[in-house]
Amino acid sequence: MIYEIKAPYFVNVRIDLPKSKSISARALIMNALCAKPTRIVNLAQCDDTDVMVSALDAALQHDHASTIDIGAAGTAMRFLTAYLATQPGEWILTGTERMRNRPIGLLVDALRSIGADIEYVENDGFPPLRIMGKKLIGGEIILDGSVSSQYISALLMIAPVMTEGLRLSLTGEIISKPYIDLTVKMMQQFGIETRVAERSITVPPGEYHAAQSFEVESDWSAASYWYEIAAISRDSGTTIELLGLREDSLQGDAAIVKLFDLLGVKSTFTPKGVILTLQPNSFGYQLFCYDFLAMPDIAQTAVATCVALNVKFVFTGLQSLKIKETDRLHALKVEFEKFGVPLMISDNDCLEWSGFRLCRQPSPVIETYEDHRMAMAFAPLALLRYEEGIRINNPGVVTKSYPAYWDDLRLTKFIINEL
Repeated sequence: MIYEIKAPYFVNVRIDLPKSKSISARALIMNALCAKPTRIVNLAQCDDTDVMVSALDAALQHDHASTIDIGAAGTAMRFLTAYLATQPGEWILTGTERMRNRPIGLLVDALRSIGADIEYVENDGFPPLRIMGKKLIGGEIILDGSVSSQYISALLMIAPVMTEGLRLSLTGEIISKPYIDLTVKMMQQFGIETRVAERSITVPPGEYHAAQSFEVESDWSAASYWYEIAAISRDSGTTIELLGLREDSLQGDAAIVKLFDLLGVKSTFTPKGVILTLQPNSFGYQLFCYDFLAMPDIAQTAVATCVALNVKFVFTGLQSLKIKETDRLHALKVEFEKFGVPLMISDNDCLEWSGFRLCRQPSPVIETYEDHRMAMAFAPLALLRYEEGIRINNPGVVTKSYPAYWDDLRLTKFIINEL
């Protein structure tokens, strides 16, 4: 299926954003580890949350020797690998073809070092996994923090149920650190205290307690596409109200407020959320340099916004993009070539654009590579007024994190036709 998307001439809308899937995934694991788990009712409604709920239901019902297919949910693969390693029973944990090619060896090695019983079903270092769950002793793990913060979060969340707890020492450059901070803060909400130093985190043995009146925030990652729409619209009458966002959010991607302030979007917080309006951006012909180490999931949105605004950029801290739903660096390079925009990749963590443009392909179709963020980051480019709009293949991938995305664009008067 291909969607053809054409944009309205002005944007004035109120959007009820989806709940955070990052918070939802952590809340589900911590709740499952409680002696008396409760039901969390305001979870993110998306594919990633659904597969996590199904998997945890199977585990909590002691459905031993079952196969759990988590599809394309990378967070679920990492968190469940750690969680199931602590639960009596035997499971096969598998996913899509892309998931079976996403490395997980670093996490498996770490779990094995503290007593976990995990085998590779096919290729060493990659899913599917056979997990024989049991009580883990714990102790000390030294882990490379430059690969994935989700490995760190997965280990931290199961640490309290280990006999000796866990001391986690981190080496290398730590990526997506706000997500680690999010995990630690949520563990405190569920009754677990941690000791955090510059390069180590210690979690003593403890007991999770179901959080009272736990509320899942709206998703700042989903908000980024509306910030992009505001920036690209360049209409002084543009006003976008995003409901459910907090100025004191636990989410690292809330840093888009400062990022998009540079790109001409002003954020005004209210008791209901945040209102986006336009102001002059800070760049013009200057070079925009930004390190995305703390929030790599926003990179695609920022690239699309800068290309639309003719802002030259050098973006670093992108090494984790190669092991996401697709190799996002490669995907961005290939798809923007269709617009005559030659992006350059260097050092496996840097993406840059000199502002130079080539001839644009006629009526290009954007491939999504089974990656929800490719679809959502490219759709706002319809505001550039191409005669044929923006054409996106396999638009259904947005259900991974934001199932109502296309409906919300229609609410904003975007015209979406199925070709």
